[in-house]
Amino acid sequence: MLNTLIIGNIFSLLSAICLAVSVIKKSKKDFMYWQIGDPLFGIATCIVLSAYAALVISVVCLIRNILSYKNKLTKNITYILLIINVAIGLYVNNLGGIGLMVILASAGYTVCIYLTKNEQQMRWALVVNQLLWFIHNFYVQAYPSAVACIVLCIWTFIQIYKNHRQFIS
Repeated sequence: MLNTLIIGNIFSLLSAICLAVSVIKKSKKDFMYWQIGDPLFGIATCIVLSAYAALVISVVCLIRNILSYKNKLTKNITYILLIINVAIGLYVNNLGGIGLMVILASAGYTVCIYLTKNEQQMRWALVVNQLLWFIHNFYVQAYPSAVACIVLCIWTFIQIYKNHRQFIS
């Protein structure tokens, strides 16, 4: 049990590092490149920690992030990913309301990725996404990832502020 927690938390830490690097990027393409690593390591975390709704969501997020990076995320693909996200996420959800947090986080962020090319708006959406994932990660005892979610929210707020100041100057 302890080894499982340690391994899961190592993967969740790697996931958080990818997100932290992404928020300092200046283009959506670079932003999304680093966000491919987040669900990739998230998948490993979810397998190890038996978080099945989050596992499905992470697979959908990986597909979404790759397609967005390659600029192939169309309206129809976005709808399909949202349907898969919600339908399969609800079906495999073994954590009740906690599992719903990741379904909502992923669905909201998927819509944002499709609708905006603006990195600043994506940063705001990422803050909301990370707050919902924080609740989930804390509950499944992915503590480094839960702490990383809070640190990432603070880090993202700093980047939002810096970019806002640059825009005003």
